[in-house]
Amino acid sequence: MPRIPGFGELLSLLQTQTEALAQLPRTLSDLNGTVRELTEATTKAHATIASAQRIAERLEDLVDELEEPVRALKPGIERVGRVLDDPVVDTVPDTLRRIQQDLVPLIHGLRVAQDRVGSVTGLLRRRPRDGDEDG
Repeated sequence: MPRIPGFGELLSLLQTQTEALAQLPRTLSDLNGTVRELTEATTKAHATIASAQRIAERLEDLVDELEEPVRALKPGIERVGRVLDDPVVDTVPDTLRRIQQDLVPLIHGLRVAQDRVGSVTGLLRRRPRDGDEDG
């Protein structure tokens, strides 16, 4: 058979209830602060999402603008890739080095010779001929 609570148990229950009621304002205040922080976080998240949406729209516009020109470059880039894959391209630095070593001095010598020939022909043009002095 169930027992009827005594006076001591009733006082204990009333004391527990009073303590819980005493904590209620603080608990409600903490809950109110947490709800405020959650509202602020939600507002910031909303602003961040709106900003991200604007950025995504701008990026989409840029991609739309650049997509066709980039696609038009594809055949040329593929051709350049095939050319660069050719083993002959590996010999270009050596070929340029040989040109620098062999042809540049030769061209310099030709220019020097051309200057000398030019000065000799200039000298011959200035010199009057024996029969041209009267004319």
